[in-house]
Amino acid sequence: MPSLLHHTRHPSLTIAAGLVLTLGVLSIPSAVAEPRTYEIDPEHFSIGFLTEHVGYADTLGMFLEGRGEFVYDEQTRQLHSGTVEISTDSVFTNHEERDNHLRSNDFLDAGRYSTIVFEVTGFEAHSNSEGTLEGELSLLGESRPVTLEVTLNKADAYPFGHGQHTLGLSARTTIARSEWGMTYGVDNGMVGDEVELILELEAIRQ
Repeated sequence: MPSLLHHTRHPSLTIAAGLVLTLGVLSIPSAVAEPRTYEIDPEHFSIGFLTEHVGYADTLGMFLEGRGEFVYDEQTRQLHSGTVEISTDSVFTNHEERDNHLRSNDFLDAGRYSTIVFEVTGFEAHSNSEGTLEGELSLLGESRPVTLEVTLNKADAYPFGHGQHTLGLSARTTIARSEWGMTYGVDNGMVGDEVELILELEAIRQ
């Protein structure tokens, strides 16, 4: 009696099994890239800045009003477009006289330019959570390229409230404000030329 350990499968059965396996693989739906729109939650959008004051210490300020949205594919990590608008009149440094000065034509000229606008021009993902964001920053009627380092902190359904899928993001960059013509206090060292911009936000998938 032939041993079962030495039994040879019939060639036609082997071919049939291969066809079944192949058809099974082809029937599995392929992953499809799906760009989605994300709207920045204005209640969880912090826009901060730091700049040197007479060499003694950095002044920390904020813009209290901002909005924005972007189109992003989480699967492929491709950012297709994005815009952020910040109200210049909403500047806040916890000092009324200084805030009024920042709104004047020495700095933001809020009477003529009501918004600071950032338009995305490109994005490169370095990992699942880190990337470099390129864009045009429009300030005082001038547009200049800027680069931000972006960190994805979390992507998940919100644990309360709206319950929608939400991205938590941090972004940082440093600009020289004189490049946009904001030169007050630079030559005499009263106010630093370099301004660190700090963005913390939650964006809700639409």
